[in-house]
Amino acid sequence: MKTLVGWHIEMEFKEDGDRTRAAAMVRLGDGTEYRGHGNANRHRSDEPQLLVGEEIAGARALMDLASQLLQKAHTEIDDAAGRPSRDIVR
Repeated sequence: MKTLVGWHIEMEFKEDGDRTRAAAMVRLGDGTEYRGHGNANRHRSDEPQLLVGEEIAGARALMDLASQLLQKAHTEIDDAAGRPSRDIVR
């Protein structure tokens, strides 16, 4: 029997001149929440492109979340195994 598991992810953006900030939140199946943040800055010589700033800031916020989730998983593996886990991503 397969179990369907889902995570709820929210992403918000704030624009301030040439700067875009992103905040991401993931809610895991057990209700635990993690938050990540990312920024993007448009160079003054670049044309304004709202979506590009959101994509870059959003990607950085998701990378922040990914790092936190990897660390959480490694901590759980370490605790269960009683020794450090191995992963080149750490």
